[in-house]
Amino acid sequence: MNTQIAVAALAAAVLAGCSQDRNVTGPAASRAADLAASAVAGANAPGAVYALTNQAAGNAVAVFARAADGTLVPAGAVATGGTGTGSGLGSQGALALSDDGGWLFTVNAGSNDVSVFRVGPPPAGLSLASRTPSGGTQPISLTVRGNLLYVLNAGGEGNIAGFVVGSDGRLGAIAGSARPLSGPAVGPAQVSFSPDGRSLVVTEKATNLLDIYAVGADGVTSGPTSVASAGGTPFGFAFGHRDNLFVSEAAGSASSYILGSGGEVVPVSGAVVTHQGAPCWLVATKDGRFIYTANAQGGSISGFVVETDGSIGLLDADGATALVGRGATDMAVSVNSRYLYQLVGGIVLAFRIQADGHLAPVGTVGGLPAGTVGLAAR
Repeated sequence: MNTQIAVAALAAAVLAGCSQDRNVTGPAASRAADLAASAVAGANAPGAVYALTNQAAGNAVAVFARAADGTLVPAGAVATGGTGTGSGLGSQGALALSDDGGWLFTVNAGSNDVSVFRVGPPPAGLSLASRTPSGGTQPISLTVRGNLLYVLNAGGEGNIAGFVVGSDGRLGAIAGSARPLSGPAVGPAQVSFSPDGRSLVVTEKATNLLDIYAVGADGVTSGPTSVASAGGTPFGFAFGHRDNLFVSEAAGSASSYILGSGGEVVPVSGAVVTHQGAPCWLVATKDGRFIYTANAQGGSISGFVVETDGSIGLLDADGATALVGRGATDMAVSVNSRYLYQLVGGIVLAFRIQADGHLAPVGTVGGLPAGTVGLAAR
């Protein structure tokens, strides 16, 4: 019994480290109104970065125009029509771009629905196309591939639910697509399609499990098949090349796997220690050469090089590839893999990804309210 209490206490401490509202100072929530009025020059920028304000009084997407040198300029905010929670969601993937970058999808964890935006150039930016119930309660993560969208709902016993994305941005629920997690109170963190679209993966923080769902040709899932994580408290993850799956573990490590076409999971590098506190969020470059974890308690980013066999190793022996300040949360990599963006409180930090994987600072931009979650970049 004492062992169980100790394990529970350790898990609670680890998860607390992954909350962006812990030991973070930033602008007050009232700055969200300033964002909405901050449409500025940037229409000709080659990309954009999006963050979800997640405010209980009204959720919105903050838009930043990305210049050719990776720097960001505020380009306004667009309401989702739903509400957030005002505090961290304990997840990765609260907003996501379609494969072609033409649609942006967001969760509204406070109103239990999902918003879809048509993407245009900043400052006009986004136009709301639809808002649809999430198929559960408290949606925290979503993933899109082609015209299929799946949502991870953390409320109640938790579930995933699937939708077809129409040409007009409206969502149609897929009959029979809602599937349970491995059990109740599992602490889900992220859902994502595999690169081939044949599987969905969900991380469970409280059970140390990876859930694998098979995706049929009709978009309906079956499962899950649950496998043990190589490290404690699996949280964020991303896919690389050759079916590589990379997972951050808030207990202090990152692992790599091969995900087979039949959903089988084969460990490659198990629990590579970051030496930094609470590596909760993880992204991979588009070429699959590097991955990065955001270390909430360490106030740092750990970079890893990916070998041809899918194994991973730290870029820096101490795990501190970049220092960003305590409370680091969501990250995103630009579509050209030249830039990495890190959310820390109400600030987004920009880095250039160098040829060897190291990170060179290129600027910061602030003004986001406390409770902001998620980053997506194009």
